[in-house]
Amino acid sequence: MRIVCISDTHLAHEKSKIKVPDGNILIHAGDGTYEGTVAEITDFNRWLAHFHHKHKILIAGNHDWLFQKDPALARSILSPSITYLQDSMVQIRDLKIYGSPWQPEFLEWAFNLPRGPRLREKWRLIPEDTDILITHGPPAGILDQTPDGEHVGCADLHEAVVRIKPMLHVFGHVHHGHGSQEVSGTKFVNASICDEEYLPSNAPIVVDL
Repeated sequence: MRIVCISDTHLAHEKSKIKVPDGNILIHAGDGTYEGTVAEITDFNRWLAHFHHKHKILIAGNHDWLFQKDPALARSILSPSITYLQDSMVQIRDLKIYGSPWQPEFLEWAFNLPRGPRLREKWRLIPEDTDILITHGPPAGILDQTPDGEHVGCADLHEAVVRIKPMLHVFGHVHHGHGSQEVSGTKFVNASICDEEYLPSNAPIVVDL
């Protein structure tokens, strides 16, 4: 199964062609837009839906406001070819894929929760048999470093991943952390396409499971 991972595209497809490889599953880990307006989500949906991957899976990010403010409207904009996950799971063949948009508080963006009990409660919802986990933000200490060297990932998410041991964890949010690494049998992918200047400087990451 070939998994193509992207995140944090921030409407960059309007300015330059993002080269997305072919594969079985295309995962977008949030922040397809800047402000999450109806017009932006409509444009983003048109772009994401045109890919020929058999399965396209999307979660929201902190910029994708409409999914929090009016989730029914936001979902109605999406093409039937796109599976949107929000604290929910989909099974594709023998792979159980769970997605969640929440992250530690960051300014006053969407899907923010304070570090501690409220955020921990979201991670407790992740089923123990999850094979692929998609979150918008990274776990603490893994591909979560900002340009000034600060690690901004979520410690409680890290604990959940250690407990569940998914084969693959896909995220974005921290543009500077783009890349992949394997830790204790889990492949971690920060799939941010845009860099710190919101330019699409990073390539999609392909994982074969």
